[in-house]
Amino acid sequence: MPLHVSPLTACCAFLLAAPLHAADAAAPPAKPASIAAAARDSIARAIDAEREETKEWLRSSPTSYLATVQRRDFGERTSLVVGRAEGVDVRIDDPEIAPRHLRVTVAGDSFGVEALAPEARFKVRDSSLTAATLPPSSIKVGRFTLRLSHQRFPALIVFDPKSPRYQEYKGMRWFPVDLAYRYELPLTANPAPDTVIIQSTRGNPRRAVRVGWFDFTVGKKPVRLEATRLLEPGVGEGDFGLFFRDATSGKETYELGRYLDVQPAGGGRWLLDFNNAYNPACAYSDHYNCPIPPRANRLGVAIRAGEMDSHYLQH
Repeated sequence: MPLHVSPLTACCAFLLAAPLHAADAAAPPAKPASIAAAARDSIARAIDAEREETKEWLRSSPTSYLATVQRRDFGERTSLVVGRAEGVDVRIDDPEIAPRHLRVTVAGDSFGVEALAPEARFKVRDSSLTAATLPPSSIKVGRFTLRLSHQRFPALIVFDPKSPRYQEYKGMRWFPVDLAYRYELPLTANPAPDTVIIQSTRGNPRRAVRVGWFDFTVGKKPVRLEATRLLEPGVGEGDFGLFFRDATSGKETYELGRYLDVQPAGGGRWLLDFNNAYNPACAYSDHYNCPIPPRANRLGVAIRAGEMDSHYLQH
């Protein structure tokens, strides 16, 4: 999977496997990780290779951000009809699609999908189906992919491998790899995890648990980032993420902010490598709903590592 794409939802939550360790007080701000010279070269090469893979994913993948052609929010409705006929909720004007091909219904944290025409089918992986109850995921209808997006703000997102937006591809940009922005550090766990509201780019508030904080230094300046876990279908108990802005936001990097996946490093420590910081999907397509970094994660320092703004969309 490309570096740019979150393992869970392409923009929203990050899978972590190490246990949380509560602390009575914040750990001293961590300095950049100490890395042997041979390891530094290996790490830098791996990051560069993942960046090349991500560029190829954006340029040509059928689930690239550039492949999105339509989004329909459920709003107050519980079901939407997908088909070729005029007047259906999600119209896909293609001969492979029946006039009224299928109905998608929100059923709690899941989706019910049912074919509406005798010839209509949809695919889940390699299985051709006429009905199924599915978690937030994707299905194939003809050449198109339909993402069943929940986030407690359900929507259908249509991906077309023949999307005209592929013609807009102009590469991606990152700061040069700088391992001074790579840290191994403990999480100061929130002793009483509380629910917070994270705003989103489509205007709906998204509930999250404040899991804890990471304390580290950028240059000589101590900074803190708040880690949160979205309270949404498909987000597990151990899934949490970092959404942040810094002094480069709106200048060298995307104005909304950037996201960072965090990796368990063993011994109750975590790896934060800002060389892997990436833009939300909303930097590339209007068809996504992205968390906006909370005020607590608006840093006054510049983190010149990770993805820069390639200016695909201007908001």
